[in-house]
Amino acid sequence: MKPTLFVLAAGMGSRYGGLKQLDSLGPNGETIMDYSIYDAVKSGFGKIVFVIRKDFEQDFREKIISKYEGHVPVEVVFQSTDALPEGFTCPADRTKPWGTNHAVLMGKGVINEPFAVINADDFYGRDAFEVIAKELSRPRDRKGDYCMVGFRVGNTMSENGSVARGVCNTENGLLTTVTERTDIAYDDNHDITFHDEKGEVCKLDPKTPVSMNLWGFTPDYFEYSDREFVNFLKKDIDTPKAEFFIPIVIDTLINSGEATVKVLDTDSKWFGVTYAGDRPGVVAKFAELHKDGTYPEKLF
Repeated sequence: MKPTLFVLAAGMGSRYGGLKQLDSLGPNGETIMDYSIYDAVKSGFGKIVFVIRKDFEQDFREKIISKYEGHVPVEVVFQSTDALPEGFTCPADRTKPWGTNHAVLMGKGVINEPFAVINADDFYGRDAFEVIAKELSRPRDRKGDYCMVGFRVGNTMSENGSVARGVCNTENGLLTTVTERTDIAYDDNHDITFHDEKGEVCKLDPKTPVSMNLWGFTPDYFEYSDREFVNFLKKDIDTPKAEFFIPIVIDTLINSGEATVKVLDTDSKWFGVTYAGDRPGVVAKFAELHKDGTYPEKLF
C-alpha cells in the first residue's frame, strides 16, 4: 500500500505576509508545494491530502490542485476553529487555529494508510521524501510505530533572522524528546546558537537533528489524537493562544510507552520563506535546481 502525503496548508504566514502556500517561487510559477508533491510522487507516495481553510478553497483549487489532475489522486479537507469533539463549543473570542495536530485530525475521514505530514511552505528535498516513503512502506505489527525525518540543523538555517526548530534528543535511533527552540541563529562567527531557559547562549552542532514537521504515522495516530485533543480542550479551551501541536501528542505517547518514533537521517537541505528577505534566495535556488537537472522544466 503506497503511503499518503498529508499537506498542512491552512496557515496564514504572518511573518512573511500573505499566503505563502500560493506564492510562485519556481521559474515557471511553481509553489514550494509543487516541489514537495513532485518529490513525494517520485518517491512512491500514492495520494495527496491537503488541509486548508474553507475561505480560500476556490483559489486553492484553481491555482494548486488543477495542476495535479491526471498525475496523482488528491483530496481536500478543511480546518476550522469550530471543528471540535462532541460536548465542546468554540469560545466566541477564539480566532487562532487550534494547531498542527488539530489540522492532522481533519484527515481522519480520508486517510486509511500510512501517511507523512508536511508543512506546505517548507522545501524538504527529494532525499527526505525517499527515506520516509521507504520507512512508511515497511510492514508493521503494532500500533504506535511512527517515524520522523530529523534534518541536520545546519541544513535548515536562514541568513535573514532567527528560526524556531524542534531540537531532537534520541536514544538508539528513537526520539526521546523534542525541545522547541525559538531563537536559533548564526552568531558573528557563523556558529549556530540559541538561548536556553536561563538566557545563556548555547551552541548547536550543525549535525544536530531537528524537526521540520515531517512526520510519519499510521492511521491509529488519529485515535490517540482524538483522545489527547479532548484532554487539551479540557485544560486549555479558554486560553486564546493555546495550540494543540504535533509534538504535544508525540511527547505524551513516548512517555506513556504507547508509541516509538524512529528518527530518520537525511542530507536534504531544507529551505523556506520564513521572512520576506528569504524570497530572492529561494527563487535563485529553484532556478539552479532546474538548471542542474534536479527538476524538469515542467513539474506537472
